[in-house]
Amino acid sequence: MPPRKINLIEAADAKIAKVAKFGEVFDWHAHDDEDEAFLVLRGKIAIDFRDGPVELGEGDFIVVPRGVEHRPRSLTVEPVVLMFEPATTLNTGNAQSDLTVTDLKRL
Repeated sequence: MPPRKINLIEAADAKIAKVAKFGEVFDWHAHDDEDEAFLVLRGKIAIDFRDGPVELGEGDFIVVPRGVEHRPRSLTVEPVVLMFEPATTLNTGNAQSDLTVTDLKRL
């Protein structure tokens, strides 16, 4: 299933929701075993994919399917995003970087 911008929550398999304030740009990464969903609560973000970006504003929702490489980035100052993913999901998925948080209680 290709990534797409949708207007209603289809993440029925989500196990946890996290509220995050986004910085300017995140690392390229993929989640091999789980989908990741983003609901923009405030501001604007883009999710970059290797074939181009998808821009999202307040109230927009997107599901990034497992295995799809992506990179979230801010389009406004400190957007707030509700993320839906399993509790065991590392923030940088299959990529290790200075942004990787291994203490999942800190996410």
